[in-house]
Amino acid sequence: MAQNRIQFQKSLSLPEFLDKYGAEDQCAAAFEKMRWPQGFVCPYCVSKSYCIVRHGKVKTFQCNCCHAQTTLTGGTIFHSTKMPLTTWFLAIYLLSQTKNNISALELTRVLGVCYRTAWRMKHKIMQVMFEREQTTILAGRVEIDDAYLGGERAGGTVGRGSENKIPFVAAVETNDQGHPKRAVFSPVKAFNSVEIAAWACCTLSASANVVSDGFACFRAVVASRLHA
Repeated sequence: MAQNRIQFQKSLSLPEFLDKYGAEDQCAAAFEKMRWPQGFVCPYCVSKSYCIVRHGKVKTFQCNCCHAQTTLTGGTIFHSTKMPLTTWFLAIYLLSQTKNNISALELTRVLGVCYRTAWRMKHKIMQVMFEREQTTILAGRVEIDDAYLGGERAGGTVGRGSENKIPFVAAVETNDQGHPKRAVFSPVKAFNSVEIAAWACCTLSASANVVSDGFACFRAVVASRLHA
């Protein structure tokens, strides 16, 4: 069997991750850059003028215009957290890098936290990932295919029409080398023209170059653009 080059792409190894995000100040600096790429912006008056105020070990950004104070983690998934950013970053790494997901129980062991904390962290991260995916618009070269969840129960129809399966549209945006950049998995009621046309309007940009296996309902992608 030929080697699947997609599965052997270079990724961020655990030693590399720990080298970049193994200390609290590294995580804080990285998160500040991600949150405010062009520098701090007041969430209340949008001013960029600020000063730093320390409340113990907590770094607070105080706006020079409206004097509102904002912490680095305020209003984010890390809001009011008592866990170090290093623990959060490691949890995000494990959830996003493992091929077959990771249970809350396994997170408990790896992170050294109680089960309740691990469960909450996992579900917070998964909710943020879900919300991000809901607004993702795929562009460029996009490969689409039909996918299904379930099918383990005996009896009923087999194959694509099985009532035991939940249908999904699997769509992957790739770069010029054919490597995946972003993926969206969208549940649909059925694989028909109406469902696929509605999905295409919400998920694909007008310039997307869509590639499929020729499944008849995927023709609705083209039709949806003609009527847009």
